[in-house]
Amino acid sequence: MRLLTYISTASKQQSNSPQAGVLLDNTVLDLAAAAQRCGERGDFSSVLAILQTGEASLAAIQRLIARRHELQTMVTPLKQLTLLAPIPRPARNVFCVGRNYVDHVKEGYQARQSEVKLPEAPQFFTKATHTVVGPEADVRLDAKVTRRLDYEVELAVIIGIGGRDINREQAMHHVFGYSVANDVTARDLQRRHDQWFKGKSLDTTLPFGPTIVSKDEVIDVTALELLMTVNGEQRQHAQVAQMIFDIPTIIASLSAGLTLEAGDIIATGTPSGVGFAMDPPRYLQSGDVMVASITGLGELRNRVVGVG
Repeated sequence: MRLLTYISTASKQQSNSPQAGVLLDNTVLDLAAAAQRCGERGDFSSVLAILQTGEASLAAIQRLIARRHELQTMVTPLKQLTLLAPIPRPARNVFCVGRNYVDHVKEGYQARQSEVKLPEAPQFFTKATHTVVGPEADVRLDAKVTRRLDYEVELAVIIGIGGRDINREQAMHHVFGYSVANDVTARDLQRRHDQWFKGKSLDTTLPFGPTIVSKDEVIDVTALELLMTVNGEQRQHAQVAQMIFDIPTIIASLSAGLTLEAGDIIATGTPSGVGFAMDPPRYLQSGDVMVASITGLGELRNRVVGVG
């Protein structure tokens, strides 16, 4: 299944509040309305609520999908909807992994003319919840705050079953699915503060979506290809298989002594090709259009907009 969050623009009579839906080809089924019609119990008010209530809600959605032809009044063409991030406001900060592709590590050291040293353990940081925006949303560029805004296409892993001290062998059991993320970064703030949180946590700097694709739809996650273009020019291209630390290792390491919860988002790192490592560096400018995509998961198209 492909879960998403949307606002309907089809009718002035329809609510314009965010609603949870499931993608059916080029249409979307309103899950809360369909569940009410079919007498399904559970909280279908948001994708986060669905993930937090777990297997019962997911099984109910499968039953609703099977009855889709009875629910045509609750199905809307995708083109009549505005998609938000699947989880527009996460319950807590988004977990992220830094420096997780060999070539990206190398380009960073080369840009600083330093000896290359690969990380020996996953390097974790977080992005604040207000960074999250959806497909087609604008990304703010405030020149009073940063002049070195950069892009990073990443595979996002969404936790479906929480836990602590998860071993590597059981890690994938805790994964619900995958999505696309763009970890937009203020490189000057990242360097100035000598840590990553501030430079990674400006508002609107985590485009995320367009849907969350359940893991059963992905035959081999390591075969997925990541791609980033800026104004139509390819900047990044890699396979998930090139990650230094794979998904089971990331989950096992992150959950050691730290409880993961259903609905948690983990951005797993970016490949080479970022702007700061180019010669000369090429940072994002107002009007630039970033398209972050992953095979089978969809794409995020976001415009950089200068403010202030």
